[in-house]
Amino acid sequence: MNSTEPAAGQPATPRNPPAIRPAAVRYSTVELLVALALLFVSAPFVQDLPDGDLVEALLLTLVMVFAVLAIGARRKVLIVALVLLAPALAGKWVNHFRPDLLHPAIFFVATVAFFSFVIARLLVFIVRAPRVDTNVLCAGVAGFLMLALLWAPAYAAVARLNPHAFTLPAAPDAPGALDGFSALYFSVITLCTVGYGDIAPVSRVARMLAMMEAITGLFYMAVLISRLVSVFSSSPSQTTPAAPTTPARSSPSETNE
Repeated sequence: MNSTEPAAGQPATPRNPPAIRPAAVRYSTVELLVALALLFVSAPFVQDLPDGDLVEALLLTLVMVFAVLAIGARRKVLIVALVLLAPALAGKWVNHFRPDLLHPAIFFVATVAFFSFVIARLLVFIVRAPRVDTNVLCAGVAGFLMLALLWAPAYAAVARLNPHAFTLPAAPDAPGALDGFSALYFSVITLCTVGYGDIAPVSRVARMLAMMEAITGLFYMAVLISRLVSVFSSSPSQTTPAAPTTPARSSPSETNE
């Protein structure tokens, strides 16, 4: 008689362990960080391509999709993310193929709302994380990069409404207006509080946005670093060594690995 078969009178046990629920797999932010890095690295080169706007739209769509996958473990969060994603993507692609059909402000507002929600969910995940792992670190870096994407369309919208809102370089090959990459560049420089001075806000609205982004970046880094240090210092490996225990039986999910 095979030892794995149940004895007479005993209920049969399942041969395979129960599957893990999808909600147990949360916040896979590695793919989101890779998509963000690809967008940032390729941004200064795609504009020189014949279909550079199309490539930029595809990369931004990829970032938005991975952002939804990263935060959409719970059904309610997934529904809200999809509701915010739909007008942002629709506005982006409609503005690409038919720029005269919709006002660009629709895409800007929808994009800001979507990225704000994603960053808020990433911060909630970091604050509630019981330990520091790869997902937590990737969530922190991805949230910081998405802050730059959050403010870039706001700068572009202000420059579109007021062409004199920013001073641009006076070089002959410099763009005459604050285009997509210039807005992203100014957003990253302001977020990192570098301030090269080649692009400077002039109007009151532009200066207010720059001030708010600089303050947001400082507070984000302060909260992120303090939380990571707190979690890392309170982990069991950093405290007194635990007494040796007998090896415990592996859980079903561990035996499947």
